Amino acid sequence: MLITNATLITWNKSNEILTDAALWIENGQISDFGPSAELQARYPRATLYDARGQLLLPGNICAHTHFYGMYSRGLAIPGQPAARFSQILDSLWWPLDQALDQQATRLSALVCLVDAIKHGTTTLIDHHASPNFLTGSLNAIADEVEKSGLRATLSYEVTDRYGEAKMREAIAENVDFIKTVSDGSRPLLRGTFGLHAPLTISTPTLTACLAAIDGLDVGLHIHVSESGDDRAALAARGDGLPITWLHQHGGLGPKSILAHAVHVDESEIELLAETQTWVTHQPRSNMNNAVGVAQTEKMLEMGVKVCLGNDGFSNAMWEEWKAAYFLHKIHHQDPRRMGGYTVTEMAIYNNAALASSLYEQPIGIIQKGAAADLMLVDYQPPTPLTAGNLPWHILFGFRESMVTGTIVNGQVLMKDRQLLSLDESEIAAQARALAPKVWETYNSLAQKSSDSGMS
Repeated sequence: MLITNATLITWNKSNEILTDAALWIENGQISDFGPSAELQARYPRATLYDARGQLLLPGNICAHTHFYGMYSRGLAIPGQPAARFSQILDSLWWPLDQALDQQATRLSALVCLVDAIKHGTTTLIDHHASPNFLTGSLNAIADEVEKSGLRATLSYEVTDRYGEAKMREAIAENVDFIKTVSDGSRPLLRGTFGLHAPLTISTPTLTACLAAIDGLDVGLHIHVSESGDDRAALAARGDGLPITWLHQHGGLGPKSILAHAVHVDESEIELLAETQTWVTHQPRSNMNNAVGVAQTEKMLEMGVKVCLGNDGFSNAMWEEWKAAYFLHKIHHQDPRRMGGYTVTEMAIYNNAALASSLYEQPIGIIQKGAAADLMLVDYQPPTPLTAGNLPWHILFGFRESMVTGTIVNGQVLMKDRQLLSLDESEIAAQARALAPKVWETYNSLAQKSSDSGMS
């Protein structure tokens, strides 16, 4: 396929914007790009995709998300509003993950995948939980990912909160899935090893998880210090600081992903930098849960590889850009904080580096040999658009409704805003029909949790 008449944004380190350009896709990769006239002459028999002057750029990447959280949308949580993050876990997330069966897990994923395609998000790193549909859950999600045509890295959260048998089952689920996709037979899929968070993971469980992945060439994907609860829980059991605890047992490193890291001190940041562990920042979620503001700028300055995720919020990643850009300014009462280039470092360059490391192929960049994961954006800049000012056009001009096309691995998933791989109306109808059952189960579990907490 030859995409013609495009304005190319390469997102290489010396970012280039090429007008009246074309891009040649072959075998799922970017094989050539340059002036439209030259490439049309070079590939005269190509299937043509006329970009009509739109922007053509690498698809967005989400470094941390939760497909399973979709059924929280519109959900009425019983009882008084949660006053602390631990109460949000007790009253919302833990009853909800227990309410998911196979059908709900699949539909929840599909709704999120539709959302991603519509918003040009082509790679997602998911972290799953459904303790009453555990074994086989990652393969069920993987099937839907393959139907969608998107690229996703999956993991299942190991936790002690449902007992040892479920903990062991979760370890096996991670290991089985990692082995299933490690041979490259499912090229859009990768696996990491998921854990919930230090507050629900004992040291014996952590060591069992690390023993399970020995020789699998993967790392951990774990929430760490999202709130102050991890620090309090580990201090109470004499395990020290969360990141230090992970490091002491071999849980950090260049293949591990730590979500949030809001409540960390300088010694922990130094460990993250030294071990080249990935950290993901989710500003919309942190604001929603009122857990605090991560020291992302300091982490970046100290050499930590900080990426941008959404924690299960919409896959409209430019909204996450904007949240990060504004949150740090108001938190520090300093308009100089979290500049556009800093947001770009996380959302573009670090996200691309993380995705590329998982797939062992350049992703998130327009260069020869990179994955043909792209989006088309119908943006008419009212002022000059340059490589230097592009971040501010994105922050103040781009809207998700401007995404008209999404391409992954050379396959067109959406063209002219029409989804080609998934039926949004049918998926929404099926999800809506199942919602009363999911919510009824959730309400029963949430009420039990509330009654237990009151007693």
